[in-house]
Amino acid sequence: MSMQTTINHAPAPAASADVRARRLLQIIGFTLLGLGLAMLVAQGYTQKALFAGVLSMALAGYFAWQKKVALAATVFLWTLMVMLSALAWHSAGVRDLAVLGYPGLLVFAAILGSPLLFFSLLSAIVAYCSLLAVLTINGHFTMVIPPLSWAHLIFTNVILILTGFSVYLLLMDMRRLMGSLREENQRVTEREQMIARLANKDQLTGLTNRRYAEQQFDLLLEQSRQQHRSLLLLFLDLDNFKPVNDSLGHAAGDLLLQELSARLQELQQPGEVLCRFGGDEFLWLVLADREQPVTQQAQQRAQQLLEAATRPFFIMQTHIDISGSVGIALAPEHGESFAELCRSADLAMYDAKEKGRNTFSYFHDDLNRISVDKFYLLKLMRDALKEEQFHLYYQPQYDLSDGRIHSCEALLRWPQKGGQFINPDQFIPLAESSGIIHEIGCWVLERDCTDCMNWRTQGFGNVGVAVNISMVQFRDGKLPELVETILRRTGLPAHLLELELTESLLISDDNSIQQQLDRLHAMGVTLAIDDFGTGYSNLGYLRRFNASRLKIDKSFVSALGVSDRDKPLVRAMIQMAHSLDLKVVAEGVEDEDTLQQLRLLGCDDGQGWLWSKALPMPEWLDYLQQNTNNRQPACSRPPLLQ
Repeated sequence: MSMQTTINHAPAPAASADVRARRLLQIIGFTLLGLGLAMLVAQGYTQKALFAGVLSMALAGYFAWQKKVALAATVFLWTLMVMLSALAWHSAGVRDLAVLGYPGLLVFAAILGSPLLFFSLLSAIVAYCSLLAVLTINGHFTMVIPPLSWAHLIFTNVILILTGFSVYLLLMDMRRLMGSLREENQRVTEREQMIARLANKDQLTGLTNRRYAEQQFDLLLEQSRQQHRSLLLLFLDLDNFKPVNDSLGHAAGDLLLQELSARLQELQQPGEVLCRFGGDEFLWLVLADREQPVTQQAQQRAQQLLEAATRPFFIMQTHIDISGSVGIALAPEHGESFAELCRSADLAMYDAKEKGRNTFSYFHDDLNRISVDKFYLLKLMRDALKEEQFHLYYQPQYDLSDGRIHSCEALLRWPQKGGQFINPDQFIPLAESSGIIHEIGCWVLERDCTDCMNWRTQGFGNVGVAVNISMVQFRDGKLPELVETILRRTGLPAHLLELELTESLLISDDNSIQQQLDRLHAMGVTLAIDDFGTGYSNLGYLRRFNASRLKIDKSFVSALGVSDRDKPLVRAMIQMAHSLDLKVVAEGVEDEDTLQQLRLLGCDDGQGWLWSKALPMPEWLDYLQQNTNNRQPACSRPPLLQ
């Protein structure tokens, strides 16, 4: 929905000038008529003065016709002023009938002239009348009072009629102006009401918006206090809404939101507030009933929201299934301000998503603590990146057929004071969700390639390095350019760099990921599937994404030496991988029995504590030195490109 308001500003000055020109022509015409009538009965000097005034007013009328309003008004008003003053001077002075025309003149000036013109005329009239009075009192001016005649009657009526006409015009203009002001005020009021309605409405769904919900929250909270009732805030966020926009387009997403909003409005009861909070998020404010447990009411409302979200949608002839996650917070228990309660419900909603989605969760204090801990950990991560607190450790990967080291896996470590480490399982997910994984990943790639070139220059040119890549690093589509730049800058051959990917990345339908993997493969970078067996385990994706190696998760490997339970599964994985020309790496090899079982099963490579734990760079170089069968003539380091 959109609103277009057209306000005609530009024509207003032109319209006002036209009105003033028309009004000036009316007054000049009526005044000329009156003066013409007076000329018919006037004689001598009076007739000549009136005739001169008529000529001058005719000139003013011409200027008004030419739309030169200011000039016409000045000529007209000063003509009247001079003509009336001349008649008064030639006759009875301040007692002359001409003085009666001054009020009309001032009314004309108020209608037609500018403030400057009005006050200049007023000053001239006051000064002239004062001069006549002073001269008369001091005997310097002799009044000539002519005998009363029919001409005086006509002069008096002309002056009174012109004065009355001017007052009438002024009154009509004032009434017209007041009417226009009332109409404009009505229009402004209607526009303000419309703007207020639009300001409180979500234009896409027709629901109220966040602004309105915040306004109503204070009223509902006060009502809940007076009535000793709890105020429920339910926060609904749709699951898997983004794929709808990505696959069907934003128009389909908008239609889905509109249909969902219509469903939610059917659930709303009088006195409740239902709003679109933003994007695919909805908020529901409900005053709890004192006759029913609050938790039971909250659960019922949450189930209603989930049922409305999970009911199938038919958009653009397409069947769409989505779900929702609901967070529940109570006032005043979980907050007494709108922002605080929304934050509590939002934390509960994310807790529901972590529980598997399509469910609801209540806010509790642990969620607040977890949120604070995450914020603090994120700050520490940013500081660690700036201060280069992260370290890389390397764990060797052995060829099980000849016992030679052919590669190693780079593992990120975050040491703390006292010799402790923050577990990657703690900070990597937060780094991914916050986006800082891009900066960390860039640093890891640069450091890995630089370190690999260092041991190449020391004679271990056949030992490559494997780096774990997060799915988040593919989102901006720039990973191939980043890898190419780092390889060029460090001089590391592309075939010695291996990127380890998770199975969840492989099942993505994002064409951008497929294109980036193709570019990396064409560059010569090898790809490996990490932790195979813990995810979707679809080998069809391995061929599609040009994978070279498959790493069996250590949960399947560690028990091979003591139990035959996982042996058939491991054998099947190895055989299927070999059928696709993939080499197999076993993670978590910790004893000789496991090693022998893997060799019997045909596994290609192994990695684990049987050979070595992950080592920092200095110890890793020492470890390579001790494995002399890997030693080759030192490779010269190419010049680093800036």
